[in-house]
Amino acid sequence: MKVAVIGGGAAGFFSAFSVKEHHPEAEVMIVEKSNKVLAKVKVSGGGRCNVTNGCRSIAELAEAYPRGGRFLKKAFVVFHTKHTHDWFTSRGVKLVTQEDNCVFPESQSSQTIIDCFLDEAKKYNIAIKTSKGVKALSQVASQWKLDFLDEDSQFFDKVIVCVGGNPKLAGYEWLQNLGLKIEPPVPSLFTFNMPSEPIKALMGIVVEPAMANIQSTKLKSDGPLLITHWGMSGPAILKLSAFGARVLSESQYNFKTQVNWSNEPNFEIVMAAMEQIVKEHPQKMVSNIKPFGLSERLWHFLLEKIEIPLSKKWSELGKKGLNKLVNVLVNDIYEVSGKTTFKEEFVTCGGVSLEQIDVQTMQSKVCPGLYFAGEVMDIDGITGGYNFQAAWTTGFIAGKLG
Repeated sequence: MKVAVIGGGAAGFFSAFSVKEHHPEAEVMIVEKSNKVLAKVKVSGGGRCNVTNGCRSIAELAEAYPRGGRFLKKAFVVFHTKHTHDWFTSRGVKLVTQEDNCVFPESQSSQTIIDCFLDEAKKYNIAIKTSKGVKALSQVASQWKLDFLDEDSQFFDKVIVCVGGNPKLAGYEWLQNLGLKIEPPVPSLFTFNMPSEPIKALMGIVVEPAMANIQSTKLKSDGPLLITHWGMSGPAILKLSAFGARVLSESQYNFKTQVNWSNEPNFEIVMAAMEQIVKEHPQKMVSNIKPFGLSERLWHFLLEKIEIPLSKKWSELGKKGLNKLVNVLVNDIYEVSGKTTFKEEFVTCGGVSLEQIDVQTMQSKVCPGLYFAGEVMDIDGITGGYNFQAAWTTGFIAGKLG
């Protein structure tokens, strides 16, 4: 049996390993259009490669995917984070789980993962062909014909498509030509640009945790929030961008985000905390007591924003002053105009519609013998190792060639 894996990324390699594990006699070839494989693995997690997440609950895991969660819930029964952990450690890759549940190689280097994959490919005698772009895919009798850009066509018994996400619908045309339904791609996982907001001067400050939402929608998230020189980032914002990917695309990335710096959703509780400070420290300056663990720079910025002098005493605030303070702590509004890709990590939502893929096998319901793994499908996760976990899970199942 000859098997082609289109795409030399995380999902492609893992699919190929799974094919050889389940079908040792199969001839497997990974074809990659660029001149190097595992490029995204190399840069992920700031070059450290966040291979998976420490979460072991399938229900909880599935909630980390704005698109594809329900689909993956069934797939995780077959291969989930524990399987990933065991797979790497059994091959000599030691993993460490951080406090935030992100899992990295102990070496803190993505090269460890790349070396492991290349060794595994060599062990299984998997052929790796780079600079080999596929221009068309077609079914001829019971086989699949791959037309390459600069070489003769080749025939395969099975094909696994692992080309990742594409920012443009045109990038999926060769799959649409097979009768596959494509969900239009839009960016997911991006940071918020705030060109007109002075808060950018506080770049580098992390508020942990904070709550954020998109005004006039039900979209909300929480977690660490990072102020950057272009606006806001950090897990709270990235999660919001992922779950709001389509809505924010429709707004052309012009919207308002509300930040709750106190991380306390109850207005009354925040007010009570402020009143307690007034009671205990009436003669102290407002600028000297920073509530909810806020940094001095951020607290002073917020006071100036609502025009409360730094030298004012807590006892001098009055009801109006206290209301202004509570409001800026729980409902601080910022104008967003544009987005920036998160680091070098490019994630899109959209791709091959999940309704056309059998979750038990990752095989196309439209084209027998054609399988999918990774972000080419309409699956995307938030940060924290979830996108790689989806790649390992779908790749493992696709490689069974069920």
